[in-house]
Amino acid sequence: MSTSREPVQREMIFDPLIVEIADYALHAEIESEEAYQIAHHVLMDSLGTGLLALRFPACTKHLGPIVPGAEVIGGARVPGTRYELDPVQAAFNIGCMIRWLDYNDTWLAAEWGHPSDNLGSILAIADYVSRKRMAEGQAPFTIKDVLTMAIKAHEIQGVLALENSLNAVGLDHVHLVKIASTAVSAVMLGGTKEEVCNAISNAWIDGASLRTYRHAPNTGSRKSWAAGDATSRAVRLALMAVGGEMGYASALTAPNWGFQDVLFEGKTLTLARPLSSYVMEHILFKISFPAEFHAQTAVECALTLHEPIKDRFGDITKVMLTTHKSAMRIIDKKGPLHNPADRDHCLQYMVAIGLLYGTLTAEHYEDDIAADPRIDALRERMVVVENEQYSKDYLDPDKRSIANSIQIYFKDGTSTGKIVCEYPIGHRKRRAEGLPKVIEKFKANVQTRFPRKQTEEIMKLSLDYEKLIQTPVPAYMSLFVI
Repeated sequence: MSTSREPVQREMIFDPLIVEIADYALHAEIESEEAYQIAHHVLMDSLGTGLLALRFPACTKHLGPIVPGAEVIGGARVPGTRYELDPVQAAFNIGCMIRWLDYNDTWLAAEWGHPSDNLGSILAIADYVSRKRMAEGQAPFTIKDVLTMAIKAHEIQGVLALENSLNAVGLDHVHLVKIASTAVSAVMLGGTKEEVCNAISNAWIDGASLRTYRHAPNTGSRKSWAAGDATSRAVRLALMAVGGEMGYASALTAPNWGFQDVLFEGKTLTLARPLSSYVMEHILFKISFPAEFHAQTAVECALTLHEPIKDRFGDITKVMLTTHKSAMRIIDKKGPLHNPADRDHCLQYMVAIGLLYGTLTAEHYEDDIAADPRIDALRERMVVVENEQYSKDYLDPDKRSIANSIQIYFKDGTSTGKIVCEYPIGHRKRRAEGLPKVIEKFKANVQTRFPRKQTEEIMKLSLDYEKLIQTPVPAYMSLFVI
């Protein structure tokens, strides 16, 4: 006689960090009005930055369906294009656009990163799921939902970054984008707590890119699409989890085989503070120019010095750059710079452009500008040193400064005064000055892609906060179809 029985379902007890992230993504109520105000500006800034990137063929060659013709009617829209794609590929497209020019928001801590990268997954899923719901007579996501998930993704990525340095073990910060995007994606897809934990666990064991493509001698354009890759992978893992794919309870802590032992030198991953809305409230905007954030204040100093020294470049003997430890580690570069990706992560190049041209735009990283012999001549005269106080203030949670200073010396023995800038215009301490300029930047970027009437429609709704947050995601996304 044969017998059969149902398999016993083993209850998984996930690593506490995985559970804490899942509970926050699922259940946290965001009560901070400041966080929503900043998230509103982050959404505009990120969309505008993505639209500006569409002017660059090196970016647009990556966009569209994974293979020609593989579009999805009723899929997720890619702003500034006519593409309708499955949410995995749409997340790659949107994430790639937002990150391409190194012009979206920034978070600086033990690990650096750009939390608005997560909007690649959030916007793709919000549009795709909403269009599907509306076709079935159900309510869509609103822009308020998008802002809520942006706050949560910022928080997950940013708080993980406070004390867990992936760069110290050679891993790239976009792994934290994958973790944050996976968590909020699984929630937006309707995942249960177990399914969200399953998705997050798979994201942790999914491998992490090396920082190879961010550093000499291998700096290259992958750093501009790596975040899009992370967001798209997050959507894929979330879809699998809500479709029933299993998770891995000790993905972080398993001896020998967990993330901590294999990739983090046995160190314990920690959350430095309770998950709330801290990161969105303190996020850094890149407002005036597309420059790696550790150099933003240095470029501000350079722009201040442009006018008084613009006729004395041949007389310069030394440019003294005083900075903080993180800038020296990431963007202090000597020698040849091979491509725009190399140049926009070189402190000396960015400062030279500011001194020579009195401005800095994405075009200044292209080959035709880089051929100006004055740039390398200035770079050769630059001396970069650390100010230990700048490094301490960079890590101080009450300051979080990104200080730089410049002083220029001439053949006749004279010098400029030392120009010091502690906080860039995109810093929380300069919000009153900075937020209006975020809106100016958004409008200027929208105008690079759309005719006047369409630009006016986008701006009218985008700036009407109370109306915007009630707007269904598909209605807003439709404004950005070219």
